[in-house]
Amino acid sequence: MRRMKTFLRSISVQARRRRLARPTPFAALLLWALVPLRPAHAQAIERAPDTMEARLQPCAACHGAQGQGVANSDSFPRLAGKPAGYLYNQLVAFRIGRRHYAPMNYLLEFQLDPYLRAMAEFYAAQRPPLPAPAVPIVSNDVLRLGQSIVMHGDPSRGIPACSGCHGPSFTGMEPAIPGLLGLKPSYISAQLGAWRYGTRTATAPDCMQIVAGHLTEGDVTAVAAWLSTLPSPENAAPLPRGTLALPLACGSEPS
Repeated sequence: MRRMKTFLRSISVQARRRRLARPTPFAALLLWALVPLRPAHAQAIERAPDTMEARLQPCAACHGAQGQGVANSDSFPRLAGKPAGYLYNQLVAFRIGRRHYAPMNYLLEFQLDPYLRAMAEFYAAQRPPLPAPAVPIVSNDVLRLGQSIVMHGDPSRGIPACSGCHGPSFTGMEPAIPGLLGLKPSYISAQLGAWRYGTRTATAPDCMQIVAGHLTEGDVTAVAAWLSTLPSPENAAPLPRGTLALPLACGSEPS
């Protein structure tokens, strides 16, 4: 008899639980009302436009929407208007670790060559205005030294003029020599230092590593300071390929 009562009590409890679990008409109506309405015409998920501009929006945080750089940062360079060959070379250098900057190395690690070329061509085609020249914070003597090295080099130390490769207006030359305008002095100094100490390299013969190896710390400061004060020329586009006879061979600039 005791077992029978226990069995019947168990059945009663289970039935009560099923009744509680079953929604009342009011509860069912409330649940239905909370389901977000979907327009009858919304048959497909809206997607962002599949353009290179849209794909490169994450890059804008550091380099600007058009690759113009950001005004409040000295660490991220202007990309806009530089030759596509140069930009492509740098993207590959980050991908394979020839240039060292962890976020760029990580982001580019698995990108394929055609996509890197498309990225380079996008930024090369941009023409946002150049920023205002930097106000020098060094002495006039330092600026004169920088101007002398940039415009004439120092043959006694094996230093060619920067203008011999980057052009008299420093807009660069197609297909792979960059312009030097619109860059902060601290960025220019950091890159020259990276070449001097081998943390930035290019395809052999690495002409910039050779040139930077002949510069002193004072030279680097002077060159970076003077270049950052240059105004924008009327035409900031890179020179056509072959305009300049380079003073030395560069592996990153195809012959």
